[in-house]
Amino acid sequence: MTDKPTVSVLGTGIMGAAMARNLCRAGLRVRVWNRTREKAEPLAADGARVAGSPAEAVEGSDVVLTMLYDGNTVLDVLREAAPALRPGTVWAQCTTAGTDLVADLAAFAREHGLVFYDAPVLGTRRPAEDGLLTVLAAGPEEGRETVEPVFAAVGAKTVWTGTDGGAGSASRLKLVANSWVLAATAAAGEVLALAQALGVDPQDFFDLIEGGPLDMGYLRAKAALVLDGRLSPASFAVATAEKDARLIVQAGERGGVRLDVAAATAERLARAAAQGHADEDMAAAYFASFDDDGQQDGKPGRRPAST
Repeated sequence: MTDKPTVSVLGTGIMGAAMARNLCRAGLRVRVWNRTREKAEPLAADGARVAGSPAEAVEGSDVVLTMLYDGNTVLDVLREAAPALRPGTVWAQCTTAGTDLVADLAAFAREHGLVFYDAPVLGTRRPAEDGLLTVLAAGPEEGRETVEPVFAAVGAKTVWTGTDGGAGSASRLKLVANSWVLAATAAAGEVLALAQALGVDPQDFFDLIEGGPLDMGYLRAKAALVLDGRLSPASFAVATAEKDARLIVQAGERGGVRLDVAAATAERLARAAAQGHADEDMAAAYFASFDDDGQQDGKPGRRPAST
């Protein structure tokens, strides 16, 4: 292998496309594939080679990076790629797949002689575009010299959680982090909805908490997306957030704990998706507070205070 690995990116949605661009900018040779080819084709202008199939994308690659919808999709795509996978190829599995499927992914890697890294990323569209994701990684020390240039190109730092990717330590940490992200997003939406119901100007709330322990930049950022009607393009879409929320609930159940907030958040996101917000930023869970979608011209409607 040369100093700069050839990397195949399977999945070029919001995150995968941004990661592929940063790999190209880092001077790596990049192949890309997406089920909907139109989502991959713009990456040709960045220097990536667009492949027509997963097998074509991975043939001769040093690293395969998967950034797909969920773990089952990852398995389906890797099975399509299997005839072209070389033993010894490094597989950086960056999809948020939850905890249950990591063992299956690792078993696939063993069956095909791949070096498996459980490597979900923390961050949304903007950090992905800027190459500032946090990579949560677990996998063998042998092989890291191949995968580390890939992680360095897409992330600001890599947090190593173990040497056995199949143990799922990185995926478990990712679910813990996402549980906080989703809870905070749901709470931001409910604050705005309650303020609207009671006739309270949201700015009065922000002024009240400013500079204190209740203030949080993330709260203000997500609230601003709703208040300003800037829910597209999504940083993290409602449909994907719902998937992650359900993975969190399932992981809690496996561990014998009830996660009532995560379960309620999953239902809020499902309602927002049913209202037509599936592809908008997850802040659109705000609309789940209203039976009539609570909006006018794409922004929060004005509801009078109750009398």
